[in-house]
Amino acid sequence: MARILVVEDEPAIAELIMLNLRHDGHEVQLATSSADAENALRQALPDLVLLDWMLPGESGLQLAQRWRRDARTRELPIVMLTARSEERDMVQGLDSGADDYLAKPFSPSVLVARIRSVLRRKAPQSLDTAVQIGALTLDPSTMRVVANGTVVKLGPTEFRLLRFLMNHPERVHSRAQLLDRVWGDHVFIEERTVDVHVKRLREALAVADCAGMVETVRGAGYRLARPVTASAGAA
Repeated sequence: MARILVVEDEPAIAELIMLNLRHDGHEVQLATSSADAENALRQALPDLVLLDWMLPGESGLQLAQRWRRDARTRELPIVMLTARSEERDMVQGLDSGADDYLAKPFSPSVLVARIRSVLRRKAPQSLDTAVQIGALTLDPSTMRVVANGTVVKLGPTEFRLLRFLMNHPERVHSRAQLLDRVWGDHVFIEERTVDVHVKRLREALAVADCAGMVETVRGAGYRLARPVTASAGAA
């Protein structure tokens, strides 16, 4: 399930979109103007924004451009929805920073499929699909982690932390980034809290000899490393 912000000022279209997204299992929030959208993003970052081009106040194009310039929203997945369907409009929308572009009128099933596609590429942690790294498998739909055939018992925070790391293998994340993405960007707790939960995660994974996959990168943060396998020709 993904948290999706729908920025759309036409009530009938907004209702249709929200109905289909909720039917697909997503949590949906509506903003009917650029000011409402900005306020929603200040409260908490969604997993994806479905953004109409023509809005009261600033246009969706202006919003997308500004969000791409801001470090906090730079990686925010954006799907632009608009009645402007000419090729030059599509190019302008994509150049503004949108990850995909869909013209009105649209098929609800196509819209849902395009959103899933963007989420798979940009925010895989928001989807309930199992992920496997080496001998470690995490299934969000069952809240189960299996390592080397052993079920690993994790608390909810350690589960979210591992899920995020597994969806971004080999990438180094600072403590501040982990707080934003795992705890929420408006949760005010100390960065050393991350160290406590990483320690707990490693202790749980140690039962299945996978603790070493969660690596500390000195001065930078943490990453989940893919296991290194010896090549067939190694001496």
